[in-house]
Amino acid sequence: MKAIVMAQPGGSEVIEYVSFPTPTPDAGQVLVEVSAAGVNFMDIGARQGSVWRDVPNPKRLGVEGAGRVLSVGEGVKGISPGQRVAWVYVPGSYSEKIVCPASSLVTIPEGIDDRTAASVMMQGLTASHFTSDFYSVQPGDIALVHAASGGLGLLLTQMIKLKGGHVIGRVSSPDKIAIAKQSGADHVIVDTEGNFAEEVIRLSGGQGVHVVYDGSGPKTFKGSLDSLRISGTFCWFGPVLGAPGPIELMSLPKSIKIGYATFMDHVRTPELLRNHSAKLFDMILAGELDIKIGAQYPLADAAKAHLDMESRRTTGKLLLIPSQPQR
Repeated sequence: MKAIVMAQPGGSEVIEYVSFPTPTPDAGQVLVEVSAAGVNFMDIGARQGSVWRDVPNPKRLGVEGAGRVLSVGEGVKGISPGQRVAWVYVPGSYSEKIVCPASSLVTIPEGIDDRTAASVMMQGLTASHFTSDFYSVQPGDIALVHAASGGLGLLLTQMIKLKGGHVIGRVSSPDKIAIAKQSGADHVIVDTEGNFAEEVIRLSGGQGVHVVYDGSGPKTFKGSLDSLRISGTFCWFGPVLGAPGPIELMSLPKSIKIGYATFMDHVRTPELLRNHSAKLFDMILAGELDIKIGAQYPLADAAKAHLDMESRRTTGKLLLIPSQPQR
């Protein structure tokens, strides 16, 4: 079997396509043939060395995917060979086959293909967390969504709209306006320098937004603060692009609330993982969520997928596809 590994931190050149023996699942584990693996900024952070610093090199990349069960280890119940399953945060998912803890797997319902399931696990569960547990969007709320044409931004926009909210999206180029609006954004701002707050205030009737979802790094931090209304909420996420630096608590304006949101808090038990994943699948089957797959690459082209994501040229979800046919 083949998998993507990195020998040391660095640019895309450290990514290698390597052969490994097919693993055997131990007790409580499941061996899965991977149909699709999701590409996330977390993977770029691991490659660059900003996350997973405690994991020794060489290490396999990827955390998310979908596929078909090949075999199960001792004590595994409710999962059997032939079932289609999806997962989130199983390191080493850029692979043709992977051993997963049974507790990390959810079954994929009929009517949802593997590539859609792989596309929605990390970003769908993150969007669910951001719009419910971290900040419960209410009808009439106005949200500012950064990177509104990316996989997470598109799902955030759709979930906010389903809850009766309004969305001001920020994108990096004019060619990304259409896809952001197709997912429901009421207004779209094109900006690359962090100069968006004045327009956000204008579009929100002079009051500012109720919530900002910002994973775009230090460049946008001040503008996001300025875009909030009194008692607004700042949802900061995504460590790969860097932190804003030390924050003087008493300097925060307008009684705002600010926090660092992580999707694992949303799925901290197997029961929560299954329940929230099932809700996402139900929304897809009901036609309430439209999953945009922006690009698909052969597994061997993982380096190109990373370069494309880093360049901000892509929209929607990026997937890596091993050699076996889609199911």
